[in-house]
Amino acid sequence: MESLHAPWRIQYILAPKTEDKAGLFARIGQSTDDEGNYVIARDRSCYALLNRYPYNGGHLMVVPYKEVADLNGLTDEEVTDLWKLARRCINALTAVMRPDGFNVGINLGKVAGAGIAEHLHIHIVPRWSGDTNFMPVLGQTSVVPDALTEIAAKLRTEFAK
Repeated sequence: MESLHAPWRIQYILAPKTEDKAGLFARIGQSTDDEGNYVIARDRSCYALLNRYPYNGGHLMVVPYKEVADLNGLTDEEVTDLWKLARRCINALTAVMRPDGFNVGINLGKVAGAGIAEHLHIHIVPRWSGDTNFMPVLGQTSVVPDALTEIAAKLRTEFAK
């Protein structure tokens, strides 16, 4: 059997575990530590960041600063900003990672899979032909080929263009 080395996972393994995710996106939205929070872009009413525990490499989330559970809590302008930033994220991921496609979606409510149901966010997951192989299907393990800090730096550079 071959070993897979993912040294960045040790931070997650050793970190204190809390179930309280409430307010996480609001705290990140107010923070100035974009590097530490993997924030790659900020807009007037929303921001984008890498998911710390991604389904696939480059998994981004677009989050409104306003903490709302669904789209009805946002103004029309805020909804427009959210989707415009999502489009910019897809374009940046396309330029940097060259995926074959994307899964883009919102999980509304815990029963729909929302890990942080109190704060709406859009998931943008790059996909490649063949990325659903034995690892995620049988091994229930995702292999992320690039460190989050490296992906974040590349995406920030792309957004700065």
